Amino acid sequence: MGKTEIIYFVFSVVVLLALFVDLGLFSKKNKIVSYKVALLQTFFWVLLAFLFGAFIWIEEGDKLALEYISAYLLEWSLSVDNIFVFIIIFSAFNVKEIFYGRVLLIGILMAIIFRIIFITVGVILVDQFHWIIYFFGLFLLYTGYKLYTSTDDEQFAPQDTKVYKFLKKYLPIASHDGNGKFYLREKGKPIYTTLFVVVVLLAVIDIVFALDSIPAVLGISSHKFVIYTSNIFAVLGLRSLFFLLRGAVSKFDYLQQGIAIVLFFIGIKMLAENWINKYVDKEIQLLISLFFIVLCIGGSILYSIKYQKKGIPADNP
Repeated sequence: MGKTEIIYFVFSVVVLLALFVDLGLFSKKNKIVSYKVALLQTFFWVLLAFLFGAFIWIEEGDKLALEYISAYLLEWSLSVDNIFVFIIIFSAFNVKEIFYGRVLLIGILMAIIFRIIFITVGVILVDQFHWIIYFFGLFLLYTGYKLYTSTDDEQFAPQDTKVYKFLKKYLPIASHDGNGKFYLREKGKPIYTTLFVVVVLLAVIDIVFALDSIPAVLGISSHKFVIYTSNIFAVLGLRSLFFLLRGAVSKFDYLQQGIAIVLFFIGIKMLAENWINKYVDKEIQLLISLFFIVLCIGGSILYSIKYQKKGIPADNP
């Protein structure tokens, strides 16, 4: 068994054990997750991700470990933006708090499957057609610009999406959550609850976000196991991060601008790849990228807390 196979094996064992601990010890079915538990879960997943980074450092050296850490921090920051949309979806369909955990778990497991497919396709495309990296770079510039200039008036409305309209048109949708069920049978025919709609929307929204995150992480690393592991660790931490941040949405008004600047930076880096490689060592590039990601995301969070917009409602307790 080679080093790469060992890393994949260790990663698989760690994730399975971590899921067992998270679901078996931290989470109970149809139970409200407190802020304290959410904080512990978030710390657990972040610590686990960094410990795995240390394992990569020992097995493969500092270069690959820095790629992994940079990719993880990027995906983690993008997942925060994901969470804000998740909160809007739960609110729009009046999902009861006791069902949050189960719905998020199913959505996240579906997200992992889709991410694996997207990453595989993305890596194959870059390997076969290297010029596509420039297309990804342009796409990230466009995405960064749109994200930076978007306003509160453009807030996501779940009921206006094509996915929801499609479901309403072709499936019998109930106006309630079925007391925690995803579908019921009425007069011998299935009828789908709002929880089913929410799960579908969560999966589709993650696909949309993956269209940004996969090209972005390809701008940091071309190693498949770095991209896979950083993505999956970030996605697995989404559920606990959701419970941690759901009461503090209004405190991060400028986070999307910080994320937008990071996407713009990586887009420029991808477009200028050949020129940058001539003058800057790869490890120096990684350190600059890591520093820039931490600076932008951390800076935008601190700036949001200090200069909170006026006229917004107070956070939920």
